[in-house]
Amino acid sequence: MKHSANLLQATNTSIAQAIDDYVSGKNAERDRKILRRRLIDGITFERIGEEFEISTNHAKRIIYSREVELMKHLNVVNMGVKTMIKVV
Repeated sequence: MKHSANLLQATNTSIAQAIDDYVSGKNAERDRKILRRRLIDGITFERIGEEFEISTNHAKRIIYSREVELMKHLNVVNMGVKTMIKVV
């Protein structure tokens, strides 16, 4: 189990670093926090909406559009988030 925990931590660290490195522009700080909550903490869209005082649909739009940005920078094409996490 320790090996799995180490792998998960390395993956979360890689994702956090990619978020910091590649999410920029308008509302970047908020969007980085939202992405961390979704991709690292596994929080639902509904809960993210509540935490950031935005609608669930708006949370989804932010996450999906920023995921596309991350995948472009990481050269991950046509793969879901779960696959991206395994690759990183």
